[in-house]
Amino acid sequence: MSLTMFKKKKKLQKNQPVSNQSHCCFCSMQCSLQLVPSGKKSSMIVKPSYDFPVATGRLCQKGLNSLDHVEHISRIRRPLVRVDNDGGKKWSTTSWETAFDQISIRIKELQNRHGKDSVSVFGGGSLTNEVSYLLGKFTRVALQSKYIDYNGRYCMSSAAAAGNKAFGVDRGLTLPLSEIENARYIILAGTNIAECQPTMMPYLIAAKKKGAVIVTIDPRNTKTSKLADIHVRLQPGFDAMFVNALLNVIVNEKLYDKQFVQNRTNGFSELIETVKHYTPDVVEEMTGILAPKIRTIARGFAKAKTGIVFTARGLEQQVNGVENTLNYINLCLTTGKIGKSGCGFGAVTGQANGQGGREHGQKADQLPGYRLLEDQSAREHVAKVWGISPDELPGKGVSAFEMFEKINAGEIKAMIVLGSNPIVSSPNNAVVEQALKKLELLVVVDLFETETAEYADWLLPGSSFLEAEGTLTNLEGRVFHRAKVLETPNENPLDYEIICEFAERLGRGQYFQYHSIEDVFNELTRASAGGKADYGGMTYDRLKEEKGVFWPCPEPNHPGTPMMFNNRFYHEDGKANIFAIKPKKPAEPIDEEYPYILTTGRLANHYLSGAQTRRTEILNKKSPIPVAEIHPWLARKMGLIPNQKMKIISRRGSLDFHVKITEGIQPKTIFVPFHWGKELAINRLTNDALAPISRMPEFKICAVAVKAIK
Repeated sequence: MSLTMFKKKKKLQKNQPVSNQSHCCFCSMQCSLQLVPSGKKSSMIVKPSYDFPVATGRLCQKGLNSLDHVEHISRIRRPLVRVDNDGGKKWSTTSWETAFDQISIRIKELQNRHGKDSVSVFGGGSLTNEVSYLLGKFTRVALQSKYIDYNGRYCMSSAAAAGNKAFGVDRGLTLPLSEIENARYIILAGTNIAECQPTMMPYLIAAKKKGAVIVTIDPRNTKTSKLADIHVRLQPGFDAMFVNALLNVIVNEKLYDKQFVQNRTNGFSELIETVKHYTPDVVEEMTGILAPKIRTIARGFAKAKTGIVFTARGLEQQVNGVENTLNYINLCLTTGKIGKSGCGFGAVTGQANGQGGREHGQKADQLPGYRLLEDQSAREHVAKVWGISPDELPGKGVSAFEMFEKINAGEIKAMIVLGSNPIVSSPNNAVVEQALKKLELLVVVDLFETETAEYADWLLPGSSFLEAEGTLTNLEGRVFHRAKVLETPNENPLDYEIICEFAERLGRGQYFQYHSIEDVFNELTRASAGGKADYGGMTYDRLKEEKGVFWPCPEPNHPGTPMMFNNRFYHEDGKANIFAIKPKKPAEPIDEEYPYILTTGRLANHYLSGAQTRRTEILNKKSPIPVAEIHPWLARKMGLIPNQKMKIISRRGSLDFHVKITEGIQPKTIFVPFHWGKELAINRLTNDALAPISRMPEFKICAVAVKAIK
């Protein structure tokens, strides 16, 4: 469909009623909200909505203020192009026709000169399922390039790899949120739910009211740990060792579920052999966590009738993140706490569509439905849906950070970035900055001129969450429909229309003929059918009527799958795999020159790179700058006095920060949030070492030196 036809269709649809119901654009809970008149002329405000079974009637402060960035004065409303101006390059507005024409011509020039793979795509984990799906298809069918990945690589890749290895499938939560209150023992490792998924807290509180014991494992005392019965302040990098001590107790005291282990798992004997060396006393010497506390947690979890383990980025964003996650999964598998009420494992997804965004083709090695690009039968299935030969599909590409290394090596010449801000979210971001400067063509589609867009040749207006109809998949694996509420400014095309128009201009438009976004979803369901993330039985009508459906849902009459692994896991023999984990050192251990650990994370007031929340006045006022949290012991060691700033120095550079001195952090650990760019970007210092399997960067462990600024 051409741009002209899109405009005609949009005019026809303009007077059709739109919903006032939507879902928050921040975090994986995807709480329901509604726009209602504020009482002031032509003004609307956001209110919580009861029209969704998740977090019914609740919104956090980000959700309540989610309209602000949509209406923000700095929002990009016209296509912008860099033009020469007095010796420099400045933005100039242009038409969509000109933008589509000139960008497409430039892409063709670069591909003719350097090959198809010279053009790459960088996506995002907040895009709808439909746009995520189309972005993967666009890269492989229209650009015919192998280079696509997305910022979800920095979020869920370790958990995804661990889920695939242990269970044979990657779904963040193996159980619905409604089952949390049935758990009698809950372990929260490396996850600060109170700040990252605030509306998930009532589920934990409900469980606690019913008698659940809650354990938090984190180097910091967090708002989440205030709810805990036991808090383990573990230094980053010691998760696998700590869990081995728990497993040592479970094995030695024969607290494991013998029948479950025997009938439904492989690998237990190897685990016994490995964990025998990690007694609580030995691990106390290594970690400082008292042996009696280790025994109490191990016995409590194993003996509890029901139990759940949740993990998140704290232990996953490491080069050993896959192994860390596998060991926490081992707790569930050895005690038989999975696949039944009140039991399960959950890697708590961070981004709004972090789950769906990784299921349908944005990952460098995957096709829709979690099919692997290197699987010939998978290529044949998807190619048939797309109407091309399997031989036309390129092979797998490289991970997100590795694409920037390819740019610096001269292999990639152009990049299209949609809904992401990689110069803020990537580790060692001087490498990313260098790469963006080298590109011969950078096209950014976004709501704002982000830090990444400052390097762009073209900046195209993106569509906000209130303007784009589509589906998302929340942290539970629940696929739901999000209605359109507002029109785009200036009748700008929607993100999916931009993708289709570029495909048309590149001569591949015949593969992108859709009359509506629902058409895209219907094709997605066919492409995913038979895959692990199977949406084959879903339709828009069904998602609206049932308020979401859990995948896998292979047939129209299938009820969906809220609880995973009731009877079998996804490996061929139907069993789960237990992996014996031997703890490894981080990529950059502390030493005399860099004796402290820098770790990064999120704040309740901000989301991802902060492009939206830093433009939301109420949120930004509460957290206007990043502040480094340090222990009083470290402050005294530096001679730091109140209101003095500190310098943090890593092997990649140094930055100055204001300081918060708190007893609530592991003494040798420094915490800095990552939501800012430029001189406030903590990712200037973080380590770009990548995990061997997941290609997750080592965000959470960076050896640093510190000093007070006189």
